[in-house]
Amino acid sequence: MPETLIRLATRASRLALWQTEHVAALLNQAGLPTEIVSMQTTGDKVLDRSLDKIGSKGVFTEELEESLRRGDTHLAIHSAKDVQSSIPADLELLAFLEREKVNDVVISFQENFDISKPGIVLGTSSTRRKALLRRFYPQASTAEARGNLQTRVRKLEEGQYDALVLAYAGVHRMGYDGLIRHELPAGKFVPPVGQGSIAVECSRFLDNKLKDRIKQAIDHPNTHRCLLAERAFLRTMEGGCSIPSFALATLTPAGEVRLHGGLISLSGEEYVDFEQIAPAAQAEGLGMAVAEHVLGHGGAAILASIREHRGEL
Repeated sequence: MPETLIRLATRASRLALWQTEHVAALLNQAGLPTEIVSMQTTGDKVLDRSLDKIGSKGVFTEELEESLRRGDTHLAIHSAKDVQSSIPADLELLAFLEREKVNDVVISFQENFDISKPGIVLGTSSTRRKALLRRFYPQASTAEARGNLQTRVRKLEEGQYDALVLAYAGVHRMGYDGLIRHELPAGKFVPPVGQGSIAVECSRFLDNKLKDRIKQAIDHPNTHRCLLAERAFLRTMEGGCSIPSFALATLTPAGEVRLHGGLISLSGEEYVDFEQIAPAAQAEGLGMAVAEHVLGHGGAAILASIREHRGEL
């Protein structure tokens, strides 16, 4: 009896296709044949507005999820940082691939680019990065940088920005390492939930034996534990990619989970963070506890201010 052809839903960008081809290769190695089905999401189509203006819930995932519901595809492949905080009840996050380096980096065509230089223009589409840059590099200005990575690099080359602030993972996967001028420390520029990992989503009604085979082939248990803590933090914060929250979970030498999470105001002036350690089996409880501490120590007021400012959030 022939193996089931596993159909993988993905965004059509080069980076999304790279990630999906990586998942496909792992599945193929495990004896599971694959087919890639690419599509455009709302976040790919609407490029004339910032992410916080078009809404953060499922902006890069909704069309892929609909294909799972229809049964057109078996798996949806996402950048883990793009997955909304709460997954619909009929879907589940089956696996997280081994995480790449989590840092934000600064890329520029200027070989001697100095991020501390007054008057520079830094391109980014991230609310979190804009707020952190306002806090730590107030002499710089930020400009909206939407579009896929190649589009943003082209705009950079055209001189629309002096530099771009991006996730190392995407820069590295697309071969732009030679443009990296600064690697921002993860303890200061704490990444968003999931940065550096690939998330694999499926229908809850997918055959359980098939799910087990897929998970065994692609899931990275240590990354999965860390992402459980980070995503519990995000759910408790009721945040999305238009909220400047951040969280990074790492494993201690003893195998416990350490979570550093927090929230920053849009202006960068107010900043609340907290760090806590818990046994790996309590990863989700740890995420909730860190978020509740942040909310209770100024985070709730920051969120209220952001939502008042944004109106629709």
